[in-house]
Amino acid sequence: MSIVELRQYTLRPGARDTLIELFEREFVTGQRSVGITVGGRFRDLDDPNRFVWLRMFPDMASRRRSLDAFYTGPVWRKHRDAANATMTDSDDVLLLRGPGFTPPPGTREVLATICHRPEESAFAAYAARHLNPAHALHRTEHAENDYPRLPVRTGEDVRVWFGPAEPPPWPAASLRLEPVTAVLPSGGRA
Repeated sequence: MSIVELRQYTLRPGARDTLIELFEREFVTGQRSVGITVGGRFRDLDDPNRFVWLRMFPDMASRRRSLDAFYTGPVWRKHRDAANATMTDSDDVLLLRGPGFTPPPGTREVLATICHRPEESAFAAYAARHLNPAHALHRTEHAENDYPRLPVRTGEDVRVWFGPAEPPPWPAASLRLEPVTAVLPSGGRA
């Protein structure tokens, strides 16, 4: 299990492709170089001004060190103004514990389900019946955010899972997401 950030950015109208191009070109490798695992990156299919992504860390101490290295490092310093110019809000962040998630190659649509304050025994029965390891079930990480420069939502207890693009049988809020497929300069795929 990892520490996972589910990050949901609200962007200026028409700026999503600009951010995605910059993100894929600079920020994926920039974060990986300081020990951050960058997971799924998505376009919100119901909101053209939203970009959703995940990043993972082995533990909270690694998170703090890696975030500090990235946000004080050369990649962020060089490109932060361009990235920030695309956003109106980057503070919608859930701090989770789970396996992380990257969609399998060729996936066209993913449903990310966010279940707020589930009754534990009912949810455990639901999860045993409907979820499998491929759903990458996550739960709130209640550790204190030790990198306050980047806010996270607090006071919430959630379960988050990923799956096929169909309505889940559990009543919860869902995000319909299209995976970002990056084409690298070498012609390869990320």
